Amino acid sequence: MKINNNQNQERVEVIALFGYSMTPCQPLTFKRQGYEEIEVTELLKSQVKFIGKTTKHIFDVLAGNGEYRLTFDSVDLTWVAEAI
Repeated sequence: MKINNNQNQERVEVIALFGYSMTPCQPLTFKRQGYEEIEVTELLKSQVKFIGKTTKHIFDVLAGNGEYRLTFDSVDLTWVAEAI
């Protein structure tokens, strides 16, 4: 995935499963603007970071032919993706 901005991050739409087993949130697919949906094939790692009043939920995943980091911002309710 080639990201088109200087931070190597791009806003994406994510379909996620909440409250599943021992994982409170699991991304299933994500879609970049103007591209087809990409299926997440494996959740590699998840973590939560507290930054001031913001909570960032971070998911390292395998999807398509690459590894990605999907980050959910609990304040503005947006997802961003970056290739890792």
